[in-house]
Amino acid sequence: MSEKQTVDANGRPYNRTIFVLILLVGAFVAVLNQTILGTAFPTLMQAFHVSTSTVQWLTTGFMMVNGILIPVSAWLTGRMNTKWLYLGAMLIFEIGTILAAFAPTFSVLFIARLIQAVGVGVIMPLMQTILLSIFPANERGAALGMGGIVIGLAPAIGPTLSGWIIDNYSWRLIFELLIPIAAFVLIAGLFFIKPVLPTHKSKLDYISLILSTIGFGSALYGFSSVGNDGWGSATVIWSLLIGAFFIAIFIWRQLHLKNPFLDLRVLKSFEFSVSTSLASIAFMAMIGVEMVLPLYLQIVKGMTAFHSGLTLLGGALMMGIMSPITGMLFDKFGARRLAICGLFLLSVGTFPFMFLTEDTSNAYIMVLYGVRMFGIAMVMMPVTTSGMNALPVQKMGHGTAVNNTIRQICGSIATAVMVSILSNVTKNNMPSGTLKVNDPIHFRDLAISATLKGYTAAFGIAFLISVIAFIVAFALKKGPVTKGGDEE
Repeated sequence: MSEKQTVDANGRPYNRTIFVLILLVGAFVAVLNQTILGTAFPTLMQAFHVSTSTVQWLTTGFMMVNGILIPVSAWLTGRMNTKWLYLGAMLIFEIGTILAAFAPTFSVLFIARLIQAVGVGVIMPLMQTILLSIFPANERGAALGMGGIVIGLAPAIGPTLSGWIIDNYSWRLIFELLIPIAAFVLIAGLFFIKPVLPTHKSKLDYISLILSTIGFGSALYGFSSVGNDGWGSATVIWSLLIGAFFIAIFIWRQLHLKNPFLDLRVLKSFEFSVSTSLASIAFMAMIGVEMVLPLYLQIVKGMTAFHSGLTLLGGALMMGIMSPITGMLFDKFGARRLAICGLFLLSVGTFPFMFLTEDTSNAYIMVLYGVRMFGIAMVMMPVTTSGMNALPVQKMGHGTAVNNTIRQICGSIATAVMVSILSNVTKNNMPSGTLKVNDPIHFRDLAISATLKGYTAAFGIAFLISVIAFIVAFALKKGPVTKGGDEE
């Protein structure tokens, strides 16, 4: 490890290992927070006397603010001292978490979630940019592989942990557990987090900020509303049209500014564009199934939220264990072989989900889910690192923001498409209400059959997405990509 790699932006030495550990703990608590509320919705509905559509705003609002802040993070990364930007984002997250833990009303809880989302929207892309910047190109795979542990484990632990808390304690403990972890990151960060990214004075382009906020906010809201309102809803249609219009103007403006708010010119790099596409498609395949599979386990197989979370925990552990290993393999072999093999496993692991029945064994589901997550672990971080390595160091903040923004929107699209297909196919195959009165047993059998057809269609979309990604993977460059990332 050269001296250049262990000094901060001011030329002062720092402990990189402790620095990275604190970043990972902070990122873990931020990602855990994103998924920890899902199983608590029924309890929150009862506690605050709100409807299903209202309580969903705790997730929808979080996703919208988070998605809006990701493009802003690119400007903040280049403008502000790394240490104070990270600690400031973590402090905002901590304030939101404390407010959520003691929220007296649903409105206060909702505001608290939005405050949390502001912090998370900066923490996650900033962590990736820092890891890419403080490691040389030939070590970045292993570095982002460590980040993959966080991204893989936290979303799976969230529903399981919250299910256990809801069954045994108050829902407030969900947030109370996060408070000391965030406090630890804040205190340790004061001593060990250093300003490692170069900064320069640049004015905030308020027009781009407004366009970005309206565009990405409307698009994310539209896709988030599909599950409840359907594609034909005026709310969904107008949200998506407004989002598309403002995003188009935003893109045009960024391509014509000398110092863009979000430098979309990084997409001119073929390797970065292919890698970002692959990471986004793989994320779609992952997030879509993570949304639909627990519904199958709870509705068709009658599991509790806690036990459905436990069923998926093995696959998440698989991804967490494999992420650092695939990161090291990337540093040696590059992303192409890993992505092709991983997407093949993802496709093979997804195909049998199209044929689930009421009697499918839990062990079979766990194995299939484990195979899928093994494949995703071989894809996500390696292709992301390959794409970033194709960019110059000074463009990595923008590259990370572009990558995360596209991935966020693709995740919303996947969730919207799979949930709407599941609902529509199930609804179209449901038996008539009169049969329920005349022959309730036959009605139940037909209703279960209709529900399973819905899951078959939804998982069919996930399989199609996986196959498309498998084909695209052959466009990746052979061997490790290090040239762009070493340019100054």
